Amino acid sequence: MAVGARSGHGEPEDRPSSGGIPADSAGRAEGDGVPPGDGFPGGDSPGDDSPADDSPGGGSTAQKKPRSFWKELPLLIGIALILALLIKTFLVQAFSIPSDSMQNTLQRGDRVLVDKLTPWFGSEPERGEVVVFHDPGGWLEDTAAPEPNAVQKFLSFIGLMPSAEEKDLIKRVVAIGGDTVECKKNGPVTVNGKALDDKSFIFGGNSACDDEPFGPIHVPEGRIWVMGDHRQNSLDSRYHQELPGQGTVSTDEVVGRAIVIAWPVNRWATLPIPSTFDQPGLNKAAAAAPAALGVAGALPLVFWRRRRLTSGRTAG
Repeated sequence: MAVGARSGHGEPEDRPSSGGIPADSAGRAEGDGVPPGDGFPGGDSPGDDSPADDSPGGGSTAQKKPRSFWKELPLLIGIALILALLIKTFLVQAFSIPSDSMQNTLQRGDRVLVDKLTPWFGSEPERGEVVVFHDPGGWLEDTAAPEPNAVQKFLSFIGLMPSAEEKDLIKRVVAIGGDTVECKKNGPVTVNGKALDDKSFIFGGNSACDDEPFGPIHVPEGRIWVMGDHRQNSLDSRYHQELPGQGTVSTDEVVGRAIVIAWPVNRWATLPIPSTFDQPGLNKAAAAAPAALGVAGALPLVFWRRRRLTSGRTAG
């Protein structure tokens, strides 16, 4: 029982406090219709700036201050560098066009993005694709690579700039493993006997191969025959037939397919495969496949019929 305020007769009046809560010194029990803290918001008394006690043990728990931006910055930079390295290694990489050998498709100074992902899944270069490949050996022996500065080395390391130290080339795939490619003077380039209509992508005024006729060349499996779109200004497969591989390039040397011109902005464009490489009959293996399947399907029927005829004669 708590002692309350005096009654009108001057005698103390005993009454229970609300909910058994002890009365304060003014004879008023907390929870008796008056908000805690004598009406101050949050239950705090004037001058009490301490945070509310939320801990189970009754002690005060200070809120954690967020880490400053400058403390987070090194972590963000580290994550960005790791992502850039992964993208460069497995997805795409930027390359700079150093010459005029692919005009007008590509101009000197263009930056192209090269797809490096699909080769990881076993994809092989296809006819008509523009590909970047490492020097097979002897193609760039007389070409001096410029000495990059420290910033260029770092940016090329993370894939934001093409490497100036690597000796890479960019050409168009004309023939793949198993193909026979040929070009006589004043004639078109032929692949498996089919003439290519290359006027849509070679440099204006150029002939197909008048400066360096060749062939017929049988391209070994696992290798490609490449040519520049600026035919009279491209030291491509035609000019390296004396080297191992007879001018062909191993698919293991291919970095990936150039898919888009990314810089400068006014040159932005994709790099599709010209329609002449999709003409019927160009792929000898594909053309022979239906006939081969037909023969394979007919053989069991022929053997079954011959067996019936033989058994019938024996029975007769």
